[in-house]
Amino acid sequence: MKSEDSVLAAIAGYVDTLSFVALFGLFTAHVTGNFVLIGAEAAGFGQGVFMKLMAFPAFVAGVVVSSVLVKSMGSATPNRAACLLYAVQAALMLAFCVAGVGASPVVQSDSASVVVCGMVGAAAMGVQNAHGRLVARAGVPNTVMTGNVTQAVLDAIDILSPAAPADAKAVARTRLGKMLPAILAFAAGATAGALAYRHVGFWALLLPFVVLVWLAINARRGQTDMTAHAPAADARK
Repeated sequence: MKSEDSVLAAIAGYVDTLSFVALFGLFTAHVTGNFVLIGAEAAGFGQGVFMKLMAFPAFVAGVVVSSVLVKSMGSATPNRAACLLYAVQAALMLAFCVAGVGASPVVQSDSASVVVCGMVGAAAMGVQNAHGRLVARAGVPNTVMTGNVTQAVLDAIDILSPAAPADAKAVARTRLGKMLPAILAFAAGATAGALAYRHVGFWALLLPFVVLVWLAINARRGQTDMTAHAPAADARK
C-alpha cells in the first residue's frame, strides 16, 4: 500500500502527542524525548520520572517481542510478517486504551495504574518502531521525523540549486516525494491526537486501534493474493 508510511506516521504522531498530553509529558513513540525529560526531572523540572523510566524497558519489550515473532516465522513474506506485527500492535493499542480509561482521571504520575498505562503505550509503539526494521519493504521512517525533516531540507536545497546536476535533482525529487507525505501526516496526527484527547480522553485510542486492524487485514489480503497468484505463475513456467 503506497500510503502505508503516511498512515503509520499519522498513528505515531497521534499516539505520541496523546500520551504526552495525558501522561505528564511521556513520549511513547520514541525514547529520545524521554531521556531528555528524565534528565530535566532529575534536576527538579517536571514530574513522572518513574513512569518515564519504566517506559524504556516496556518499549524494549515491544521491540524484542516483535523480533522474536518475526524471526520465528522463518522465511515469511513481508505481508505475512506485517500482518502479525499490525495485529500485535493493535492488541497493545486496545490495551493502552483500556488501561488509560481505567486510570482516568490521571492525577498522580506515580500511581500504579498510570505507570502501567504508560508502559503499555510504550510497548505498542516499540512494535511500530521495530516493524520498519524487521519487515523488508521500501519506505521511510514513520515514528520519528527528525531525520526525515533533515533529509527533506537537504533535498529541497538540491532541487532549488542551479549548480546541482540534473540526476541529483531527480533523485532528490523522488526522495522528497516519499518523505514529505509522512512528515505532513505525522504533524496532522499530532494535532488530531491532542484534540481527540481533549474531547474524549483515552477513548481516542480506539481510532489508531481500528486503523491498525485495517492495516492487518490489508496485509493479510496482500498475502492471500500472492499465494493465489503463485500457482498460476508456476503453471506458466
